[in-house]
Amino acid sequence: MTSSFASWLRAQPSLAGSAPPLDTASLPDQPHVLFEQWLRGAAAAGVAEPHVTTLSTVDADGLPDARALILKDAGPRGWAVAGPRSSAKAEQLAVRPVAALSFWWQPIVRAVRLRGVMQPATAGEIAGDFEARPETARVGLTSADWMLWWLAPTHVEFWQGSPDRRHTRIMYERQGESWHHEVRGGETSTAPEGAASRR
Repeated sequence: MTSSFASWLRAQPSLAGSAPPLDTASLPDQPHVLFEQWLRGAAAAGVAEPHVTTLSTVDADGLPDARALILKDAGPRGWAVAGPRSSAKAEQLAVRPVAALSFWWQPIVRAVRLRGVMQPATAGEIAGDFEARPETARVGLTSADWMLWWLAPTHVEFWQGSPDRRHTRIMYERQGESWHHEVRGGETSTAPEGAASRR
């Protein structure tokens, strides 16, 4: 029996944004290049706080955990996020240094998700990130209390939704020191985890 809340949820609009043109014939070799293009495009399209990401980790009991953070950087080295050393995420990453990041830009019907190994940043990078924080965000903390990590992904997926559910997925897989990518779309209709899609 379907509950009234389930019915209400099903009635909510989904894939209500407008996707920009996507040329899958000229994709970059490196996923971070496409990611920067998509993130800058989201900002230019007026997406609010497009640099906010959901960081997912695993606790000591193997249970998943997730929270929203601000992306600090992205490039050949990986994707960077930060937080207090006393936080749950820091404790979890100290035990299991693996994580996933996901982005959802509803107005342009695009999502990105990636997973891989988390690596501590250098002491200089950590201090630099801490000093770059607004003064009000440093109250009660020192750079010794702060932590910055780089997520070195092994898998990066770019997803662009379509009203007919023939979504496009661009999947990058690391192979040694290089990346391989493939495009799936038109015939598939699988939405990524975290992206809204009415069934």
